[in-house]
Amino acid sequence: MYYVCKRLEISSAHALHLSYESKCESLHGHNWIVKIYCKSETLNADGMVTDFTHIKKDITTALDHKNLNEVFDFNPTAENIARWICDHVDNAYKVEVWESEMNMAAYERD
Repeated sequence: MYYVCKRLEISSAHALHLSYESKCESLHGHNWIVKIYCKSETLNADGMVTDFTHIKKDITTALDHKNLNEVFDFNPTAENIARWICDHVDNAYKVEVWESEMNMAAYERD
């Protein structure tokens, strides 16, 4: 099995829709650190699991310097963002989304 990991920094804003009162319901921003883990039993014709450049382009184009409430049709929590990224990157099996140095959410396929 081959494994690769791409780390990105994305600046974007969101406002959460919660069942309780929270300051996170107001629009606010993060400099997100995103780690995307990919794997494959075989390499593509270029000798790669997934091209790092393609991962960066696809994810930053979709999410960098955006209001995530306008990008997604779901509540843009770190958990939901991690799953969305995992679903949109070839061969991804795990994604970590760090909204701060102290707070991380992850999604991993079974």
